[in-house]
Amino acid sequence: MISPILNQIGAVFIPVKDIEKSKQWYCQLLGLPLDGEVLFGHLYVVPMQGPGIVLDSKIYTAESVLNIPSFHLNTEDIDAAYDYVKANGGEILTDIEHDHWFNFKDPDGNVIMVCRC
Repeated sequence: MISPILNQIGAVFIPVKDIEKSKQWYCQLLGLPLDGEVLFGHLYVVPMQGPGIVLDSKIYTAESVLNIPSFHLNTEDIDAAYDYVKANGGEILTDIEHDHWFNFKDPDGNVIMVCRC
């Protein structure tokens, strides 16, 4: 039987406390305009290339925070990305490992990885 479910990731949900603050923070982090709208008072779909990121304040609880990276963001310059995340208020959790990746926390405590690809 052929599965009707595609082998594609559509989006990753990130629990956030304040949807407007998180929208601003992620758009600044990714160099995106702030012109998108918050949907239904609690969702913001970050305009990404490839699988999407959905910020969702309705699913936020202390227990729902991502304690390990569920995905990674790509970079071509890992050193510049590390400095940029640090300058933009990301809490750095690891040094740059193997000249390839590092982890940081967003303002809500979600752990995110950046990888040189």
